[in-house]
Amino acid sequence: MNDNYRNQNNLNNQNGGGNNRAGNATGGVYSGNSGVYRYSYNQGTQNQGTQNGAGAVNHTWNTQNYSRPQNQNTKKKKGGFKKVLVSAGLGLCFGICAGLSFYAVDKLLGRDEAAIQTAVVAEVEETAAATEEAVEEVKTVVASEPETVTSTVTDVTQVVDKVMPAMVSIVNTYTENISYFGQNYSQEGSASGSGIIIGQNDKELLIVTNYHVIEDAENLAVSFVDDAAATAQVKGTDSSMDLAVIAVPLEDLTEETKNSIAVAQLGDSDSLQLGEAVIAIGNALGYGQSVTTGVVSALDREIAVSDTSTGTFIQTNAAINPGNSGGALLNMKGEVIGINSNKIGGSSIEGMGYAIPISDAKSIIEELMNRETKTKVDKENMGYLGITGVTVTSDVAAIYDMPEGVYVTQVYRGTGAEAAGITKGTIITKLDGVSISNMDDLMDGLQYYAVGDKVEVTIMQRGASDYEEKTVTVTLGIKIE
Repeated sequence: MNDNYRNQNNLNNQNGGGNNRAGNATGGVYSGNSGVYRYSYNQGTQNQGTQNGAGAVNHTWNTQNYSRPQNQNTKKKKGGFKKVLVSAGLGLCFGICAGLSFYAVDKLLGRDEAAIQTAVVAEVEETAAATEEAVEEVKTVVASEPETVTSTVTDVTQVVDKVMPAMVSIVNTYTENISYFGQNYSQEGSASGSGIIIGQNDKELLIVTNYHVIEDAENLAVSFVDDAAATAQVKGTDSSMDLAVIAVPLEDLTEETKNSIAVAQLGDSDSLQLGEAVIAIGNALGYGQSVTTGVVSALDREIAVSDTSTGTFIQTNAAINPGNSGGALLNMKGEVIGINSNKIGGSSIEGMGYAIPISDAKSIIEELMNRETKTKVDKENMGYLGITGVTVTSDVAAIYDMPEGVYVTQVYRGTGAEAAGITKGTIITKLDGVSISNMDDLMDGLQYYAVGDKVEVTIMQRGASDYEEKTVTVTLGIKIE
């Protein structure tokens, strides 16, 4: 039987047995003189096949089922345009080859040459037109797809070089009072912070920082980009917004320092978008100016500034550490869009820093810049109003329908406050024209007045139906123990 099978295959080969396949057809046939080999396939599946030998010996077998998924959606679009162009080119080649083939066949059959040429040209032109139409369609589809742009902040050297001359480091030297086993002691302490040069007048260089950076300062030392240092005085503060403006006399600066520093450009924090790249610069940990980068993580984040007030801030993942307070949060144009405050975030939070929006701070900064620069007096010579009081918070003011400020709880006899007509229940709202939001504002303001100085105090007193505003002049006295 094996010999017969081999002989039969030889006959098949000698007699030109055919192998016919049709893609996705139901079957193909391979035929010899005395044997037939049939096979069928459909969409990747090979079914039963039968081989008939010359001696009526039948060989039947079952083949495995090879199925392939018909939906090939996993291919990336990235190479689609190139593949269509290749397909279009192959189509054009096929059209030309087909035309030439027809030409050769017709030539052999002796048909009219002019008619043959006309048919070939028509075939080629039709194929070329179809190919061009396909290419234009692909171009239209590709052009309509959105372009993906990936942006990564990697190099901010140019921005830093531009703004670093406007950055300063601040060292606050103060007296710290401590109580130990019932005994009160005092010792000198210091704290580091940052500041931004925002302008100058005829006599002073003006720097904005956080209020808590300069709070209780007995001496403020400012260091500039060229490492030169000078002493600054407080020009104005707003504790409710944690803002302060300090001033350095221009006469205390060398020409070299004046030429090396610059005034920062203020931007627009109202136009910020989530995810926008930002840069934070400040005197981190008191080691000197450092640079960190990040993005805008959140906008209008409401956080408590103190026990009595809240504010809305920019949240960023750029590192803001102790010493960064008062430094600049910048956009990629080098514009100041926020004033960093480590006090708000705190050291227990990682990846969440906060900054005062510059658009909210501008009007306050301008008002502080225009105040008269004052020098603190010694504590022994500092003047006092002669009252005790508590802060009227915004919540209390809303509940009891009263103004914000300092509510006077007691007036001491024989003091300037009593002589000026201030009584218990009076609410102090301004000191020498400067708004007073809480007791800290009032005590800070009085540090610049000595015993015997006269100061204007704006008060609100209950009238027949509502609070009435008055401005009285108080002659400051000595502290009442």
